[in-house]
Amino acid sequence: MTFATSSGAASVHIEPKPVSSTFGGVSSALLTEIRALIAKELPSLTALRHDLHAHPELAFNENRTSKVVQKELAALGLAFKAGMAKTGVVAFLPSTSGNNASSVGLRADMDALPIEEAMGKPYSSTCPGVMHACGHDGHTTMLVGAARVLKALSHRPNAVSFVFQPAEENGGGGHVLCQEGVLKGQAGGGIGAPIRCMFGQHGWPSLDVGTVWTKPGAVLANTDDFYITVKGVQAHGAYPHQGRDTIVCGSAIVTALQTIASRNVGPLDSVVVTVGEFHAGTATNIIPQEAKLVGTVRTLSAATKAIAKERLFALVEYTAKAHGCEAEINWVDGYPATINDAALTERFMTLARNAVGSERVGLLPEPSMGGEDFAFYGQEVPACFFMLGLKPSGADRFPSLHQPDFDFNDNALALGIEMMVLAAVGA
Repeated sequence: MTFATSSGAASVHIEPKPVSSTFGGVSSALLTEIRALIAKELPSLTALRHDLHAHPELAFNENRTSKVVQKELAALGLAFKAGMAKTGVVAFLPSTSGNNASSVGLRADMDALPIEEAMGKPYSSTCPGVMHACGHDGHTTMLVGAARVLKALSHRPNAVSFVFQPAEENGGGGHVLCQEGVLKGQAGGGIGAPIRCMFGQHGWPSLDVGTVWTKPGAVLANTDDFYITVKGVQAHGAYPHQGRDTIVCGSAIVTALQTIASRNVGPLDSVVVTVGEFHAGTATNIIPQEAKLVGTVRTLSAATKAIAKERLFALVEYTAKAHGCEAEINWVDGYPATINDAALTERFMTLARNAVGSERVGLLPEPSMGGEDFAFYGQEVPACFFMLGLKPSGADRFPSLHQPDFDFNDNALALGIEMMVLAAVGA
């Protein structure tokens, strides 16, 4: 099928490929039906994506988005529960085979970012200072599309739960949903049957549109933050010997923290320590009494995280003492690493390869040091998170995530929907 949008981006042609009728109950006939349903829904889904893009909302305030999702689910006649994690919506679709003891979970995040949009398209953000710079408008649209297609399928071997999640960017909406029992079904606080496995996806600007990528094991990192307050003695800038310089001390701390990666973990391990804020001083001739440093630590394993945390506390404490200062440290645990279940990921990749060809399904060579609260689902049930290519073929540049000119590529919608549907019927 060929999918094109009015954006002028290159169209994508996906050759229908035969799928083993013995693998996960997905036959070539079912795949043909899935693609025909996607083609039918694609124009209205593209319009939906543009509407969501024009009306972005921040974490736990996705009120309009939640109502749009609820309207879509109601139109399909799906049972759903709204108000989970404040604005989250979870829907349940029974199987056609009576296999409803458990369900396959599909997740999309709905929130936007506090960024002023600089895209200049007709459907650009109408909310000053807020935009969908991470593609969650696309994720939400694709999950709505998956719900439409799955509801219309003649054969649906598994029950499916659709998780429309708030607050991925800030607030850990996935964690809140898990605490409220989203994975446990009706009896545990959610709706329908308990979720036995979870799938999620993310549009990825550095990967070619028409491709899908993932890997078993770590896909994204632990995302922990630290807040350091350095306390010294204020003095006149002309008489530094009369004070204890918190700016010099803070600068030494910034440098010392870089030795965590270079000298405290193995060269083949992964750790990032970044100081993103340094606040101190009020005038050119005053040595300030305090300096504040804020940053993030990214790791891929619990063991490396423990090493990085221990070394950060020691380096900050003793560097401060060496400069005659004191330091207070507030460590904030962030999202855990996103770990893909090996068996479920291999199952998904086989489904994808059989459907669109091996040349369109890639094995990620390494994890990303970004973070995702999809990780919380994977701590409770087997989970698979995959990357959907967004970069138009032949493009020299495609705006990256969290940039003011980023826009989800409409040409990626069809493949994203297809992958979610295949995961639901083949898991």
